[in-house]
Amino acid sequence: MSSAQILTVVTKSTSPFEDQKPGTSGLRKPTKTFQQPNYTENFIQATLNAALKDVLAGSQPVRLVLGGDGRFFLRECLERIILPICAANGVSETLVGQRGIMSTPAASCVIRKYSLQGGILLTASHNPGGPDADFGIKYNCENGGSSPEKVTNAIFAESKGITEYKTLSTPLNVNLDEIGSTEFQLNNGKTFRVSVISSVEDYSQYIVTLFDFDAIKRLLSSGCGQAPLKLKVSGLYGVTGPYIKELLCRRLGVPPESAVKAEPLEDFGKGHPDPNLTYAADFVQAVVEDPSISLAAAFDGDGDRNMIIGRNGFFVSPCDSLAIIADNFDAIKYFRETGIHGCARSMPTSRALDRVCAARNIPFYEVPTGWKFFGNLMDAKMCSLCGEESFSTGSDHIREKDGIWALFAWLSILAARSQAGLPVEVEAVVREHWSKYGRYFFTRYDYENCESAHGDAIMDRLRNLLKQGVKGRKFETSDGHTFVGEFCDDFSYVDPVDHSETKNQDSSFCTFFSNPVTPSYDYENCESAHGDAIMDRLRNLLKQGVKGRKFETSDGHTFVGEFCDDFSYVDPVDHSETKNQPEDLVCIYKKLVPEYASSFNPTILLCIRYCDNIQLVR
Repeated sequence: MSSAQILTVVTKSTSPFEDQKPGTSGLRKPTKTFQQPNYTENFIQATLNAALKDVLAGSQPVRLVLGGDGRFFLRECLERIILPICAANGVSETLVGQRGIMSTPAASCVIRKYSLQGGILLTASHNPGGPDADFGIKYNCENGGSSPEKVTNAIFAESKGITEYKTLSTPLNVNLDEIGSTEFQLNNGKTFRVSVISSVEDYSQYIVTLFDFDAIKRLLSSGCGQAPLKLKVSGLYGVTGPYIKELLCRRLGVPPESAVKAEPLEDFGKGHPDPNLTYAADFVQAVVEDPSISLAAAFDGDGDRNMIIGRNGFFVSPCDSLAIIADNFDAIKYFRETGIHGCARSMPTSRALDRVCAARNIPFYEVPTGWKFFGNLMDAKMCSLCGEESFSTGSDHIREKDGIWALFAWLSILAARSQAGLPVEVEAVVREHWSKYGRYFFTRYDYENCESAHGDAIMDRLRNLLKQGVKGRKFETSDGHTFVGEFCDDFSYVDPVDHSETKNQDSSFCTFFSNPVTPSYDYENCESAHGDAIMDRLRNLLKQGVKGRKFETSDGHTFVGEFCDDFSYVDPVDHSETKNQPEDLVCIYKKLVPEYASSFNPTILLCIRYCDNIQLVR
């Protein structure tokens, strides 16, 4: 459809804002900040100048995708600001998600499917939405991934010197609720097309090609000779609701009542669309209270984060989830067809993935926080699977983390187990993984709505420790525990693809308890005598047996022994067998904590492992 109206391009004067530096996932600020006169206009113009200036000056059509997570201010921002600025700057066509809705993974998919130059996504991810909450804008490049630092730095530089922006004298008359295209004539002789698309359909069609939907459907309908797997999924009132309904309910026959909070709301139901045990506690509790639910998953506001829960509320940490998917990659159709080039994790993510890659001879990479670092590796075919501790998992099928993809990876693993006659339980999968590789305990603390000065003070203190050195220094906590410093460093990273360097992004401060005998302490790189003493004690336990025996720590905690064994391993490639290795002696205990009996995870494990040197992990 064409509009008879000829639209006039105008240039408006403006003044720069000093706070428009994009982070790892774009610019995020309070909604009211973006609603300031010219604030969003400046940032969009700066983005086009930095990312597309040369392309827009050329003769080839420039096509972008636009959409977001449905939060407050999204439609106004699209219709009143972004579409007119794109038209005035020479963008040929914008593909806009119906109703402005488009998950971040779907946007990456659409960019790659239609060979677009990039996309502007309106999302603040897992941050709350609404007039008094947050808004965000990020630019994705032609590979479908987040902007690399050279682009975000260029955007910031443009934003600091901007004096004008181009737009249209009148608003565009376009209906974002109806799928279809509208073409507009501009007074400079150019045309501008707005195509409203169903990103749900584009994304769903692609997902179906990545996984064995027939096997998953049998899993969900008891076609494998076992009881049907009951699923429960929450969109947390974010963008994933329509995708959940299309893929799970319509294509796989999952009952509609299994999809909860599956309608995108501008304020996410006045909740915090962050899939974790804090902000999705009501969802986890619902799983705890319904033991018929075998697998549950929740997704964040823009659909790129995921939380996996098993029966009775068994929580799968994001670090373990990534490692388990890596160890079971051959259960996933996409990886069976393409192979796996390598795996990667962010620096803060636990080392569970490292052990899988070492055992399975998969190339491994450790990168700074930010999905863009994975994108470089993927484009170079060096990485197929990656993730972060922030509930982020993804593969090289797109260039963004993908929550729904992670759920289907787990469904594929369970479907393969069902076909093999193995227990189709999330908890069984995780515990088998711990038995095979050991368990890395991981805790993430989020400090929200803090003054940046406080965070800067903490980082300054860590950097002072870095200068002073911590090796061998003793540190005492307020409750009397003593630690001995091992190392403190600023994590730095040299990209193996483009050789760019990232440094001073994360500080690693590692300390370890000095007491070598209490099993609730951590050790690494201890004196060899300490290691020998611990290994002798573990070997005695192995001889005596620990099943059912009670053990009490010096601080009064009681554990019941579960098992103690020497881990053995058969190499899946050359079938060589390794056993009785001292570094693989494992002792696992079940902690007696009666008050946890009805909690999310009634069993707490203590894994004692001699890794490299010594690690006792609480």
